[in-house]
Amino acid sequence: MSWPSIKSKTTLTVAESILKTYQHLFFDLDHTLWDYDRNVTESLSELYQIYQLQELGIPTFEKFFEAFHAVNFQLWDWYNVGKIDKHNLRKERFPRIFAYAGGRAEAIPMEFEEDFMHRTSSKPHVFPYSKEILTYLKEKYQIHVITNGFNESQAKKMKSSGLDVYFDLIVTSETTGHKKPDPRIFHYALDKLSTQPEYCLMIGDNPNSDILGAQRAEIDQVFFNPDGKTIELKPTFEIRHLKELESLL
Repeated sequence: MSWPSIKSKTTLTVAESILKTYQHLFFDLDHTLWDYDRNVTESLSELYQIYQLQELGIPTFEKFFEAFHAVNFQLWDWYNVGKIDKHNLRKERFPRIFAYAGGRAEAIPMEFEEDFMHRTSSKPHVFPYSKEILTYLKEKYQIHVITNGFNESQAKKMKSSGLDVYFDLIVTSETTGHKKPDPRIFHYALDKLSTQPEYCLMIGDNPNSDILGAQRAEIDQVFFNPDGKTIELKPTFEIRHLKELESLL
């Protein structure tokens, strides 16, 4: 697979950013606007109690939570590089989690995965100032979502959290057949919007899928980095809080 070479960039100053002629802003969803960690934690806590997982061999919620993050992260990593598909990710997720946590995988209720998906996607929590900054930006730009998530779950997340009203175009890896950081998912969005990379800006939390992916598509990027992580890539901009977008845009 051949991707465009990545040009070496230094981070632009606020003054330089004002000179940019952005028309379209692309947002990642999970971990950028929709508070994945908070929503998932609530759902897992509810499931642990409802299904009485202690009786199925998982001694504490903390053990269940630890197993979920270890296994789910690995499965999504595989999904993002094409080592597992949607069907098998969902099929294997909780049996692997139960096994990791020392539970009895054969005792998992059939509806457990669907209950998790529905319950989590229905949670409303977003990052601080998500709606305020989207309201501000929508007056000046067309704003869109580019996500590696699945169509149904991402649509539910946006509706339940009230984010759906802000976006003009929703692009998912399931729809396009390409996952970030593959530049073809960005090219799909550019084609749909009849625009060029220089008029676009990608905002996301993941150095690989969001920042590297946008760089491969020659689109400027904002690295949303609330935890102050150190990364090797040099994004066009970096912010710790979504409200900082006001000073950039």
